Amino acid sequence: MTTSLRIVVPVYDDWDPLRTLIEHLDRALASSSLRASLLVVDDGSSKPMSDPALGQLSSIDEIRLLSLRRNVGHQRAIAIGLAYVHEHLPCEAVMVMDADGEDDPADVPRLVAKCRELNFERIVFARRTSRSEGFVFRAFYRLFKALYRVMTGTDMRVGNFSVIPFALLRRVVVVSEIWNHYIGGLMKARLPYATMDAARTKRLAGRSHMNFVALVTHGLSAIAVNGDVFGVRMLIATTILVIAATITMLTAIGIRLGTNLAIPGWATYVVAFSALAILQAIGLSLFFIFIILGGRKQIDTIPERDYHYFVFDCTLIHPRT
Repeated sequence: MTTSLRIVVPVYDDWDPLRTLIEHLDRALASSSLRASLLVVDDGSSKPMSDPALGQLSSIDEIRLLSLRRNVGHQRAIAIGLAYVHEHLPCEAVMVMDADGEDDPADVPRLVAKCRELNFERIVFARRTSRSEGFVFRAFYRLFKALYRVMTGTDMRVGNFSVIPFALLRRVVVVSEIWNHYIGGLMKARLPYATMDAARTKRLAGRSHMNFVALVTHGLSAIAVNGDVFGVRMLIATTILVIAATITMLTAIGIRLGTNLAIPGWATYVVAFSALAILQAIGLSLFFIFIILGGRKQIDTIPERDYHYFVFDCTLIHPRT
């Protein structure tokens, strides 16, 4: 059984784990009689890949190094890689996976098989059943997922590890939101997808670039993709706050003028705090309205149209010529 599979791997300085990943990936592909080609997206690394000699590979036909002019970040490197594949490297399906080995190469054949079972009509995402990071990272990640659900109304249950049928790639590369967040953009575009359970493994080498700041930035990018939904939800919340503060203020005035129950000075404080809450809620409402309207009129980056501005060159590094 063979398949025409392209694997997009964004890299920023993770050259050592990438070499090990390629070896593991080649064995995983061979065990399932699959063949693939790799597109390694060099996201403006601070150090070049030292020696591209990778030895004998039995199931990886070629490896191309797509070098970017500058560092654009993990999500945008993925978008550029997908756009490049769509224009230059036709295939049956394209896969996205990380270079550090946390996306288990053994799951690659399973993802492809799942996609084939669905007649290459749906994107298949690896749904994380466990994570290998430390307790603090996992705690903040769970907090992010909870906040994401509250703010957007959707779950963030999957990662970048996924396989896209080439027939759907033409739709993916015009989704402007994947420029900021790959998963959030595809979910917002309502492309057909399925999931498959897969555990996240440990890094093959080196230290992760995902620190606390990067995690917060990644989370904010995911929320920004759904900025209109977030703005509407916050507008509803501030409207409820205005109504509640107004009712509280009117109740305090009614008690003060119509009964003898009020403590001297109590009604004044309640009315003052309620009026302050109303003014703040109105200000927040206007702010979120501007967010919604601003998001509607801004000019978006479309990967298929704009990716070539960031590409320096694409070099065949395996097999060596």
